[in-house]
Amino acid sequence: MADSPTMTYGGYLRLDRLLSCQEPETDAHDELLFVIIHQVYELWFKQILHEAALLQRRLEAGGSAGALHTARRIAKILKTVVGQLDVLETMTPRQFAAFRHALGTSSGFQSDQFREIEAVLGRRGFPASVLRGDERLRDAVSRPTMFDSLLRYLAVQGHPVPREALERDTSRPWEPDAGVQKVLLAVYADENGPAAEVCEALVDVDEGVQEWRYRHLKMVERTIGAKLGTGGSAGADYLRATLFAPAFPDLWEVRSQTEQPTTGEESGHGG
Repeated sequence: MADSPTMTYGGYLRLDRLLSCQEPETDAHDELLFVIIHQVYELWFKQILHEAALLQRRLEAGGSAGALHTARRIAKILKTVVGQLDVLETMTPRQFAAFRHALGTSSGFQSDQFREIEAVLGRRGFPASVLRGDERLRDAVSRPTMFDSLLRYLAVQGHPVPREALERDTSRPWEPDAGVQKVLLAVYADENGPAAEVCEALVDVDEGVQEWRYRHLKMVERTIGAKLGTGGSAGADYLRATLFAPAFPDLWEVRSQTEQPTTGEESGHGG
């Protein structure tokens, strides 16, 4: 599009539409904060999905530098998403209770975009009722996951990724694989190599999602305690059940298999 001398800041960002999207249902002062925080979450989720699609393309093309840059950006976004909880936690349980009834059956667990992020990262066990009503999610659970794209990246880089792993049915959940872990151990043996850096960047993404789950759990607990979440969701119990379940288990498992380097390797003077 050609440069427009009449384009304004507000016009470019569609601020008239954006700022008209906050419509609290009550007169409670803190409801506006609640609305804005969750709308911003959805904007960041949109960006994460945008970046994740690029990351998978770059991985499958074997591009180390581009994949590393994009993975690091996703990890930074996740840090920002976690940081927003600090703002939300300035709201007391009584302040939330003042407008909680207005939420009706709505719940953060209904976020279509976050479900899609989970699918991109490898989740496959969505209820049939959820999949029926979400075409994007149905598409996401049939596509290769981010870890599938990492395996293809490693194969392009010349690592002997098992054929069964590369040709697996990506609509099925990933199961940790000893052959893949052997490849990852070889990748990590050259810890300054680009492939090891890319793997670590995906660990950062995985850890970022886990950190968000933990902080979200603590925010829910300090706001509503052990009550059911809005919309009848299991609230804190659901979040607790998802803690410490990594998206990329093989990248975590190889840490326990890594051997101590020899003195020569550690100093960079092997041979």
